[in-house]
Amino acid sequence: MTGIRIGVRRLGAGAVMGTALFAVSLPVAPVRAQAPDAGAYSPARYEVRERRGVMVRMRDGVRLSVDVYAPEGAEGKLPGILSITPYDNTGRREDGRWYARRGYVVVAADSRGRYDSDGAFDPFDPRQKTDGYDLVEWMARQPWSNGKVGMIGGSYSAWTQWWTAVTAPPHLAAIAPMVSPPDQFENWPYQHGVLVGGWVVDWIAMMSGRTIQTVDTGGYAGWSSRRADLTRPPYADLNSRRGNASAPWVARMYGRNRSTDPFWAAIAYQGRANWSRVTVPALAMSGWFDANHPGTPMNYLGMKRHGATPASRRPTIVIGPWVHGINQRVVGGIDYGSDAVIDVRGYTTRWFDRYLKGIDNGVEQDPPVYVFVMGENRWRAERDWPLPQAKPTRFYFTSAGRANSATGDGLLTMALPSASGSDAWVYDPRDPTRDPFDPYPAHNGHIDGALDTRQSAARPDVLVYQTPPLEEPIEVTGPIEATLHAATSARDTDWFVRLVDVEPDGRALLLAEGAIRARNRDGANEGRFNGARLEILEPGKVYRYTIGFWRGTANLFRRGHRIRVEISSSWSPYFLPNLNSGADNLAAVTMAEAVVARQTLRHGPEFPSHILLPLVPPRGSTP
Repeated sequence: MTGIRIGVRRLGAGAVMGTALFAVSLPVAPVRAQAPDAGAYSPARYEVRERRGVMVRMRDGVRLSVDVYAPEGAEGKLPGILSITPYDNTGRREDGRWYARRGYVVVAADSRGRYDSDGAFDPFDPRQKTDGYDLVEWMARQPWSNGKVGMIGGSYSAWTQWWTAVTAPPHLAAIAPMVSPPDQFENWPYQHGVLVGGWVVDWIAMMSGRTIQTVDTGGYAGWSSRRADLTRPPYADLNSRRGNASAPWVARMYGRNRSTDPFWAAIAYQGRANWSRVTVPALAMSGWFDANHPGTPMNYLGMKRHGATPASRRPTIVIGPWVHGINQRVVGGIDYGSDAVIDVRGYTTRWFDRYLKGIDNGVEQDPPVYVFVMGENRWRAERDWPLPQAKPTRFYFTSAGRANSATGDGLLTMALPSASGSDAWVYDPRDPTRDPFDPYPAHNGHIDGALDTRQSAARPDVLVYQTPPLEEPIEVTGPIEATLHAATSARDTDWFVRLVDVEPDGRALLLAEGAIRARNRDGANEGRFNGARLEILEPGKVYRYTIGFWRGTANLFRRGHRIRVEISSSWSPYFLPNLNSGADNLAAVTMAEAVVARQTLRHGPEFPSHILLPLVPPRGSTP
């Protein structure tokens, strides 16, 4: 057994405990240091023949516009690859040519109501599921088809893959969704009940109408210059107030803040009832800093447990140190090394070679899980997710009552504190805690890597708990959960918890975060998020909140670093500030309706507030 020593620290005068020893025993486990290797796959052998604007009729009579990329001179029946996008199918030209050169016929479709396709666009229209089915079966009927169709694409185009897969078209053979969002209620505009601003607001603007025609200067991802719009209620009017095109679905979306609303169920693809309809294998890729990250591990677990066939119950996931646009080496100013970039198209082509062309290339023998461990900057091949060898370990919050800001006395300890204590702060919605993502990058407005949180952590409305400098490195890989015992003077509020890697020079790198709207907690289920009902708080009462982090992580906290947890009640403008009134934030007319809240976090043996981190044993020899 190997003991991990984190460090020793004595608290100052008035401390609730004396010497704190941090240690945990973990076995040394052999693991495979292995990157996702594309290996051998179909070479580029053909010229490409392109056809633009082919109109394909759906079952309700609406015609979708598709571009077709075919290998010139290829003999025999060929497999097909489908991509459905609301972002203009001409943007799929590079993918189309890549796969066509390798013996595939690629069909790139505009979603209904977007660009050259007929109909009206609505991201919640369940006909998008049958559109995917109809396009797959249309491809299978073409003279060139060998009867096998795969699907590609990321983000919204990953949604279209899953929507199609749950309808089980007979000729769909495999999917390769990248940066898959979870179900829409789980992803936007609410994240565990908290209203997302940031990229969601700009995405709505971009999707308001048939094509991208944002009015504001800067277009998509340019909202950092319009910050006032994102912190001024009423939030439901943001799109029209910015002068963008009409989008009737926006008001319907904002007005339904419960997961049980049929509005969300109609377009859902997750859950046992849906996953159990999927018959095909899935190759999914995402990044640790992808704002849509949770969809990928959720689908891995869902398919493994509930998939309809042996092939669908053997999903593969690849998670790198990437943002929403995957496969970068430098993210948030951090260079993760040359290994961070992999041959994504090659790996996907090898996957399709197996399932669409029937080539016996050993794909089924590949590890089902690849994760990139930041800090160590090395890939790891694993047999399952979460990692079987990871040990969920509690790190408790404690202090002498002055954990406010990074200069406070907040401590993170593996030992349950022997004395009770608390920390308090004031949350004013008019002056919310700022996130480090401002200004957003030009590429997409999502989370931009492990950015520095020192500026926000210097505020008195942020509690900071951290270890002493580590005496040995510690790896944290897997999903993360925090439990808060907290009270507020308001009738509703938000809670945010962040995991941060603090370097010896003081730079504080954000790794992952969790959030919950207090009235969305489930009082009967240990305070976890519950999208089924709303429950206003009793001011001053201590409630237990169990907060599943939106994103997991894979990070080696190196020797001399600190593990830090930050807690606040706002994280703006990425999230829209909760006005604390208990009323619907969407209906509030002015910030004058905001309520200043006094927040209290309790900790100690009676109220063991903590974060649960999956600690991974030190690496043994590579087999």
